[in-house]
Amino acid sequence: MKLTKRFSFIATAAAGLLLFSGIASAHVTVKPATSQPGAWETYTIKIPSEKEIATTKVTLKVPEGVELMQYQPIPDWKITTEKDSAGKISSITWDATGTGINAGEFQQFNFVAHNPEKETEVAWDAFQYYKDGSIVEWTGDEGSDDPHSITKITTVAGQEPAASGHSHDAAAGDHSDNQAGDTGSGTASTTADSSSSTGVQTATLIVSIAALLLSIISLITVLSKKKR
Repeated sequence: MKLTKRFSFIATAAAGLLLFSGIASAHVTVKPATSQPGAWETYTIKIPSEKEIATTKVTLKVPEGVELMQYQPIPDWKITTEKDSAGKISSITWDATGTGINAGEFQQFNFVAHNPEKETEVAWDAFQYYKDGSIVEWTGDEGSDDPHSITKITTVAGQEPAASGHSHDAAAGDHSDNQAGDTGSGTASTTADSSSSTGVQTATLIVSIAALLLSIISLITVLSKKKR
C-alpha cells in the first residue's frame, strides 16, 4: 500500500507541475525578443486572459528610444495613443468595444516601431485591465511575478546594422521596412522563438508522459492488491 501511495503522490505532483508550467508561461509578451539597431520592426503584443473574467483594456508604454510609427486596426477594439511634449507616441491603448478577451482566450495586436540606433535593451511596460476593475501591471524585472517583456536591440553576428532609412508612400501614408534589416531581425527572432517554444513543448511532453505512466502503474498496483 505504501508503494501505491508513493506512486499516487508522484503522479499528482507531476500533474501539478504540468499545470503550473502552463500558468507560469501565460504572461503579456512583446515579440520579437531581438531586433536590430535602427530597424523598422513589426512588433506583436500577446495578451492572455489569466482570470475567469474578461480583459477589457490593455495599455502599452513605448520604451525610451523607441518610436511607435503605425498600428494595425482590430475589429471590436478602439485604439488610442498619447504623445509626449515632443509629439512622439508615449503609450498606446487597446480598449474593447465588444466582450474583450474572455477566460481561456488570448489576443494579439501588431504595431510598427523604429528601434534605437544603438545596441541596448528595451523594456515593454504593459497594463492589463479586467472587467471587474482590477489591473495587472506587467512592469516587473525578469523573474518577478509580473515581468515586462524585454527586446534586445543588437547587431546580428555577420550582418550589417539595419539602415534607418525607409520608403514612404505619401498617398497611403505607409512605411516599408528596410529589406536587409527585416530579414536579419526576422530570422533571428524566429529562430530564438522557435527554439524556446520547442524546449517548452518538449519539457511539457516529458512531464505529461511521466504522469501518465505513473498513473497507470499506480492503477495496476491497486488492482493487483485487490486480487490478492
